[in-house]
Amino acid sequence: MRGTTRTAVARTLERAVRWGIAAVFGEGFRRRNPGAVANAVGALAATFLPDVIERRYDVAFRPWQRVYTAVAMLAHAVGMLGPYDDTWWWDHVTHTLSATLLGGVVHAAARRRGRDPRPRVLAVIVCAGVVWELLEYVVHAVSRRLGIEPLLVQYSTTDTFLDVVFDLLGALLVLAFGDRLLRNFAPDAE
Repeated sequence: MRGTTRTAVARTLERAVRWGIAAVFGEGFRRRNPGAVANAVGALAATFLPDVIERRYDVAFRPWQRVYTAVAMLAHAVGMLGPYDDTWWWDHVTHTLSATLLGGVVHAAARRRGRDPRPRVLAVIVCAGVVWELLEYVVHAVSRRLGIEPLLVQYSTTDTFLDVVFDLLGALLVLAFGDRLLRNFAPDAE
C-alpha cells in the first residue's frame, strides 16, 4: 500500500509541476518572452521522457525519479522569467540538475550493458556541456546580429567556465551516488 501511495503522490506532484511549467509558458507568452516560451515547451516535453523511456526500454522509474526530472525542468523554465539574470546561483543549480539527468541516463545505459559508467558519464557530460556553451554563443551572436531577442544567452567567459564546472559537479554526483540511486534501471548489473 505504501508504494501505491508514494506513486500516487509522485504522479500528483508531477502533474502539479507540469502545470507550473504551463504557467511559465503563459507568463512568457504574456511578457512576449520567446526564450521563456520555448524553454517551457521543451521543459514540458522533457517531463514526459520517463514515460517514453519506460515503454521503450522496459524499465520503471521510481516515484522520486519522476518528480526529480520534472522539478529540474521546472527550474529551467522558471529561470527564463528572471532568475537566470537576477539570482547568481540559479544557473549553477540548473546546470548541475541537467548534468545529473544526462549523467544518470548514461550511467544507467552503461550499467545495463555491463560497462564501467565512470569514463562514459564524464565524457558525455563534458562534451554535452561544451556543445551547449557553443550553442549558447552561436544563438546569442546570431540573434544579436539579426536584431532579435535570443532564446539562449551567453553572459561571459567566466559564466561559461562556471557552467562547465557545475556540469562536472553533476557528473561527479552521478558517479558518487548512481549505483545506489539508479540500480532500478540496471537490476541485473553487478
